[in-house]
Amino acid sequence: MIYTYLGFFGFTLFVILYTSYKLRKDKFNTSTGYFLAGKSLTGPIIAGSMILTNISTEHLIGMNGSSYKNGIIIIAWEVTSAIALVIAAIYFIPKFIKMGLTTIPEFLEIRFDGTIRSVVAFLLMSSFVITLLPIVLYSGAINIESVFDFSSMFNISKEESSIFTILVIGVIGSLYAIFGGLKAVAYSDSLNGIGLLLGGLIIPVIALHQIGNGEVLEGLKTVYDFAPDKFDIIGKPNSVLPFSVIFTGLMINQLYFWGMNQAIIQRAFGAKNLVEAQKGLIYTGVLKLFVPAIIVLPGLIAYYYFQDEFYNTPDLIYPMLVKKVLPTYLFGFFAAVILGAVLSTFNSVLNSASTIFCLDIYKKIINKNASDATLVKYGKLTSVILAIIAIAVAPFVAYAPDGLYQLLQELNGIFFIPISSIIIAGIFFKQINTVGAKAGLFFGFAFYILTTFILNLNIHFVHLWGIEFVLNFFIMFLVSKFVPTTEAATYYEEKKHTEEEASWSKVKPYGAVLVLLTILIYILLS
Repeated sequence: MIYTYLGFFGFTLFVILYTSYKLRKDKFNTSTGYFLAGKSLTGPIIAGSMILTNISTEHLIGMNGSSYKNGIIIIAWEVTSAIALVIAAIYFIPKFIKMGLTTIPEFLEIRFDGTIRSVVAFLLMSSFVITLLPIVLYSGAINIESVFDFSSMFNISKEESSIFTILVIGVIGSLYAIFGGLKAVAYSDSLNGIGLLLGGLIIPVIALHQIGNGEVLEGLKTVYDFAPDKFDIIGKPNSVLPFSVIFTGLMINQLYFWGMNQAIIQRAFGAKNLVEAQKGLIYTGVLKLFVPAIIVLPGLIAYYYFQDEFYNTPDLIYPMLVKKVLPTYLFGFFAAVILGAVLSTFNSVLNSASTIFCLDIYKKIINKNASDATLVKYGKLTSVILAIIAIAVAPFVAYAPDGLYQLLQELNGIFFIPISSIIIAGIFFKQINTVGAKAGLFFGFAFYILTTFILNLNIHFVHLWGIEFVLNFFIMFLVSKFVPTTEAATYYEEKKHTEEEASWSKVKPYGAVLVLLTILIYILLS
């Protein structure tokens, strides 16, 4: 057990000391310094922070549990992200940086009005605190408990152990976001990202090495031969993720998540310049093609070991696989990697939520003359309050029937699709006015809740995203036509805040390669 503790505290302490060293000369008393890392982030740091903000234990547990139960079809959540990142790098981020944005809701005020900015800011904060953060904390607690077995150690129930673990993780994650701002989050994410890639790859490599009697590729062949249907990437119409969803709602969700989601795109806003921002997005796209080796393949390997034993509780499968294949002397390092993955998502989202509150709600509604020092102060206070709410909600997540990751995506649809539709409308369609955008936003919000959680229609929720997106635009165009406004559309070119920056010369060719690789993955695995 001594090796477990040494590995855990050793890696965790190294991340803390490295981050402290990198930030030793930084000042966090300005809004740019605190919320945008002083506009100092480079492409690799942006990519590392983006991938760790995205990938956490809800992926390690949730997606591996889903691949164990449903097969490789759930890889679509990951590999199609590369296409969205290319589109974001070429079309979205140059527009946003040219406008000098700090938050996504800020764009909506420039294009429409302050009311829609405040409403979207509130919806985004709600989505972070009510859906994402509690699921991240709960899934992290499951993994940490699986390594240290606190319930047996302290003679308490697993539910009590989960609550205490959630509390500890929440407090530690909050400290990063509160005292170091975005820069502390970004640098700690980069190191934890390296740890996640190494630690995450250890599990399938050791497992396949054992299955193949010393030959990893032979082990992979054995796993494939055991259940070849699990490796068919084309989801059936009645499956948990039909192939057809790629052409309806999935890509809309991906475009929002990677091009308009504050928790992700804030890293690009903190870039030194447009070139570094675009590099960060493309590098993230490359990483997304390799991530399934960590968050999909272990679930398929687990099916070889356990068959249908955990079919009704798929979120238990990843911790069970870790216990089965990982040598005890690596438990500590792996637990530190898990903690780092949880902290990276938790502190990143917490920082983004406090950024949105301070700049889109506090400064716009409560105190329009707030100084930088006041904004930083309330940013820290907001982080504390939001962390407390997330910690309180987390124990109620429990085991979702279709897995934590599926639950997260269903809940995300409440917020992501309506918001993405009005942002895309604001960027590309001058005909849509403020009244139309508000109508589309509220229609989409009500439509998804009604069809998914009340009427319970027999339509896959990702297809509902696509239907809702189209209906949102129909409503926006219709209302804009019949309820014209007197003000002219304030388009983003008219509100340019900064000088035109040169784009990265290689963004389009590298982007094309990423798109082709994504298509090739589907061809090879179909």
